[in-house]
Amino acid sequence: MSLPESVIACECWARDGLQSMPVLVPTDEKVEMLDRIGRSGFSKIEVTSFSNPKLLPQFTDAADVLKRIERRQGVSYVILMPNAKGFDRFEICQKEGFGGDEIILMISSSEAHNQLNFRMTHAEAMAEHAGLMRRAHALGVRVIGCAGTVYGCPVKGDILTADVAKVVRFYVEEGAQTIMLGDTTGVANPRLVRERVGELMAIFPGVEFIAHFHDTRGTGIVNSVAMLELGVRYVDCSIGAIGGQPATGAAKYSAGFTGNTCSEDLMAVLGEMGVRTGIDIERLIDAGRRAEEILGQRLRSNVIRSGPVIHGESSPHKEPGTAIAATGGTGVVP
Repeated sequence: MSLPESVIACECWARDGLQSMPVLVPTDEKVEMLDRIGRSGFSKIEVTSFSNPKLLPQFTDAADVLKRIERRQGVSYVILMPNAKGFDRFEICQKEGFGGDEIILMISSSEAHNQLNFRMTHAEAMAEHAGLMRRAHALGVRVIGCAGTVYGCPVKGDILTADVAKVVRFYVEEGAQTIMLGDTTGVANPRLVRERVGELMAIFPGVEFIAHFHDTRGTGIVNSVAMLELGVRYVDCSIGAIGGQPATGAAKYSAGFTGNTCSEDLMAVLGEMGVRTGIDIERLIDAGRRAEEILGQRLRSNVIRSGPVIHGESSPHKEPGTAIAATGGTGVVP
């Protein structure tokens, strides 16, 4: 096993990150952060969700955010799509020229969790998502099919590979361009990741998988690296390691940290290992500091406290296209 030469990282702070935060972030500050994220060099950015505003008031301004963000060439703007009503709102934005490039549809591998979180059986969710995928493709929008609770369920416990494969097969057969494997409550470990993802890669050769880990038990980075070592080149992360269970009214089934793998720490360590990330680490650190100001709390990035590793002469700020360090830098790739 060896790491890929480069990865495509998706920054999820503005959606997966904010979905469970008690602070309602003003639209101006969301747009500011999304623009900072874009300038940091991320080629994929999860922007918002078209969830029911009554259940997730954090995303009441979804259309306004999409309308106002700075659009950068070569960047894919990603939106979580919960249901048909949400897609109706998204479709208006898309037709008016300020929609997105990709949508995420999610079904939990655990049917018990899917019923708790989405109030749907697998059959019901698949029927609805098949229709949404046809509508998305008609608009020229790519689909990320997400299988949740891939490594374990907070309701049911252990999950079989066959349970995950059922969801993956549905999305693949319906034409999803990539498949996200979600560690919804951070139960994975590197050994399980290698076994589970290895089995899925054998069942679905040629499918592009996305590493999406939560840092509930402090294993987000090691699990992400384990999956990248299998040849996966897509990885998700969130500034300050925020994120977690959405506030859907369901009982909080995860205690402790529920956030995603920390962007600053993951991008820095991948750069140290010689993996091209496309990220200007100094700009990302600046975004991390600003995120703490906006949310009014200290987040869980280590790198914004320590700074990147210094290998030679350093400067206070690096422009895109330059290396951060003499070797193993995290400079932006053109």
